[in-house]
Amino acid sequence: MPQSKNMSEQLATVEQARQLGLLAEEFEHIKQILGRTPNFTELSIFSVMWSEHCSYKNSITLLKTLPRKGKKMLVEAGEENAGLIDIGHGLGCAFKIESHNHPSAIEPYQGAATGVGGIHRDIFTMGARPIASLNSLRFGNINNKKTQHLMRGVVKGIGDYGNCFGVPTVAGEVYFEDCYNTNILVNAMSVGIVKVGETVSAIAEGKGNPVYIVGSATGKDGIHGASFASGDLHDESHEDLPSVQVGDPFQEKLLLEATLEAIKTGAIVGMQDMGAAGITCSTSEMSAKGKHGMKIYLDKVPTRQKNMKGWEILLSESQERMLVVVKKGMEKDIEAVFDKWDLHCEIIGEVIEGELLQYYMHGELIAEVPAESLVLGGGAPIYQRESKEPEYIKAIKSFDANAIAIPTDLKAVAKKLASNPNIANKRWITVQYDSMVGVKNTSTNLKSDASLIRIIGKNKGLAVTTDCNSRYVFSDPYVGAMIAVSEAARNIVCSGAEPAAITNCLNFGNPYNPEVYWQFSNAIKGMGDACRKFDTPVTGGNVSFYNQSEEGPVYPTPTIGMVGVLEDFKNQMTLDFINSGNVIMLIGKATDDIACSEYLKDIHGITKSPVPHFDLNDEYALQQTIKDLIRNQLIYSAHDVSEGGLFTTLLESAMVNSLGFEIETDATIRKDAYLFGEGQSRVVVSTSSEKAFVIENICKEYGVPVNVLGTVTDGKISIDGEQFGNTIDYKNLYDNAIGQYMTQEVAV
Repeated sequence: MPQSKNMSEQLATVEQARQLGLLAEEFEHIKQILGRTPNFTELSIFSVMWSEHCSYKNSITLLKTLPRKGKKMLVEAGEENAGLIDIGHGLGCAFKIESHNHPSAIEPYQGAATGVGGIHRDIFTMGARPIASLNSLRFGNINNKKTQHLMRGVVKGIGDYGNCFGVPTVAGEVYFEDCYNTNILVNAMSVGIVKVGETVSAIAEGKGNPVYIVGSATGKDGIHGASFASGDLHDESHEDLPSVQVGDPFQEKLLLEATLEAIKTGAIVGMQDMGAAGITCSTSEMSAKGKHGMKIYLDKVPTRQKNMKGWEILLSESQERMLVVVKKGMEKDIEAVFDKWDLHCEIIGEVIEGELLQYYMHGELIAEVPAESLVLGGGAPIYQRESKEPEYIKAIKSFDANAIAIPTDLKAVAKKLASNPNIANKRWITVQYDSMVGVKNTSTNLKSDASLIRIIGKNKGLAVTTDCNSRYVFSDPYVGAMIAVSEAARNIVCSGAEPAAITNCLNFGNPYNPEVYWQFSNAIKGMGDACRKFDTPVTGGNVSFYNQSEEGPVYPTPTIGMVGVLEDFKNQMTLDFINSGNVIMLIGKATDDIACSEYLKDIHGITKSPVPHFDLNDEYALQQTIKDLIRNQLIYSAHDVSEGGLFTTLLESAMVNSLGFEIETDATIRKDAYLFGEGQSRVVVSTSSEKAFVIENICKEYGVPVNVLGTVTDGKISIDGEQFGNTIDYKNLYDNAIGQYMTQEVAV
């Protein structure tokens, strides 16, 4: 492709390529694609589109091994901006999770807020109305003043944006680990509803069709944000503040309503939101998918600042903007809708034949590149990096539980764990979110392992959850990732629903580090095996590499967002004990295992130990058993055993209605392991004495161990005849721990 004669911009250099995050060999590849040396604008285009954030160049080979087909799938992973599954009654559920880690570490409020806004746009750009928001958050040591500053900003950003936009935040998870002191993780998930057949694709086709930009004006915020998200954080990262976008939830609400109304006109050919890489990404991905080119006149783009350069307009990541291709002749239909909602709606170009993207500024062609060369699956480079087992695995393998003494005062241990920030109630965070805002659909807000959302007009609902214990993945990426998927499915099942599909947000360190790549590749294998077992295909998601600093990488954190379908609300299940005197049963195998538990870290200070006991076949059998018990209305409550072990599970079930429990432990298992160990594939249920026998027989049919633990009491806790105190005392510790951490004087 020879250089057009009217492109006057100075040619780029290999040094500029390096500064923009490209390798020298990638610069040479660009020259081969173009048949010439790119100018700076063209180099900037390639730098953002070939960044890890946009191209997945170091991950796509492994991602393609994940299962992407299933009986409820309406589109395959990667086909659209979000996953789409069939939930019956002519309805589809669109959902996706993405990261906004680096921006949130620099400017926590706007970083988190725009993460929420961006993921919602992915949903309504497809034509779905967002009905629920979830998140998965990771912070550093809660005693650290910086952690508290970041946490306040992130939580307020999520709450303010979601509450103003009118979509409830219904579920999530929060963990604290030292490895996140510099690199916090902020993963946001959106769930929406759409009528099957009324979705819109992110595609550009039809010669002569006009190309519109709609929504907010374009500013200089977020420029090179995709490149920023594809590098390690360092001491000078605060200087990259312009790479953090600024959000406006009220503008996004207008854009949502206008977009859904515009779709009904039948005038829209294709549409895509502008996230990472802005106009560059939207034009290239839509064009490549439609096998057409575009002529784009950048001086026609509404801007917030005067005299913006062409490359700044191209790369801006200003929020609340969409690119829309409209059927020629129906311009007035679209313009009338956006004018009604008082939003910018400007023609900035047209669809052309061929593969070229041509960008003009004041009549001058400033960049000309083939769309296909920019995108994932097209010309973007693909790598598989060196992999090596980390050195720390040796320490994990050498762990000896027999060397750990059982504390003499297990009551004190129980009370300390109740206020452990990874176990304690997250209400300091959740009270800042509105879980009931909006009227399109409602959360039940009942205490269950997954959040349940009613589908208006139907006696059915959706169960949604986010899950990942990154310490498990650190200890064993393969098994830890399987556990993440399994726990998500277990939470869905314990709520009465059937797991349907997942979206993932894969947060790892630098992929050029062989130990990080080993973690990543093994986590993908574990995730894939678990998804195939539960028939929960991967609908899409996000890869976030470079989550590391001078202190090293974060724990590998493959966050799982799962959606399940509750076919009949009569099968809704909660986690709370109902009545004193009810029988408490443990379904699943109790193991003599304290490895990788909060107990082991918090009480004994040990952070390197094997992953807790887990067997995928046992997990599958357990979940089938729980489904059967719920369908036959044999149990009153169900709550899975996770962080904090059996004691925490019992406590959380008891506290809801201010009840207690009286249980006997297993003498063949060390007592600290029985109470606080985190061996997987276990669920605590409550039932009547009359139904207990039936439950035991059903468990035998599935080959799943079952044990009567004891009974629900009026408010006291007794273990092996020893009084452990009153539930109310534990509840005070559990409910107030996070708030007390956030108000105490701490060291920088």
